[in-house]
Amino acid sequence: MSDALSLPAEARERAGKGASRALRREGRVPAVIYGGREEPRAIHVEEKELVRQLNTGHFMNSVVEIALGGETIRTIPKDVALHPVKDRPLHVDFFRLSGDAQIEVAVPVVFVNEDASPGLKKGGVLNIVRHEVQLICSADNIPAEVTIDVTGRDVGDSIHISDVTLPEGTSSAITDRDFTIATLVAPSALKSSDAESGADEAAAVEGEQG
Repeated sequence: MSDALSLPAEARERAGKGASRALRREGRVPAVIYGGREEPRAIHVEEKELVRQLNTGHFMNSVVEIALGGETIRTIPKDVALHPVKDRPLHVDFFRLSGDAQIEVAVPVVFVNEDASPGLKKGGVLNIVRHEVQLICSADNIPAEVTIDVTGRDVGDSIHISDVTLPEGTSSAITDRDFTIATLVAPSALKSSDAESGADEAAAVEGEQG
């Protein structure tokens, strides 16, 4: 499970673009907490601390406990708006969590036992189609990663979501199709070699016919 993060915040007294720009000049980032059948709460957080947490790589699939005026609000980040040029955070949306909340999160995929894959051992390449999978899980049981075992996988094999053992208490958020997560493909050198072999065989057949 991803560790919960703690983020200090202050209430935002004024809304609007002008007030938001003023906060950003002071090194703060406007944000909002919504959901949980409660009124949205406008807040702002320190930009440096937010950037540090964003750089952990698991901010978007972690529970973030927002410390606000002596109160701790359990949330999960839903969206971070970034500056199109400077890549600085401009605004954050947090979704308030209840005790039994079921949430959708993007969980990174990790491949293991690559040395036990015949396809990879012969020079094949693992072509990763999805680096993350969308899962439904409890807010108290967000997995840190999804592990996929490639033991026995050969060139030409595809790994679908139905082939994966998901962490206990989780399910795929996509249920209308058996989507592909990765494929094992031949490297370009092997493809070229095969093409040349095919051309030689065709020439030999033409020679025999002639």
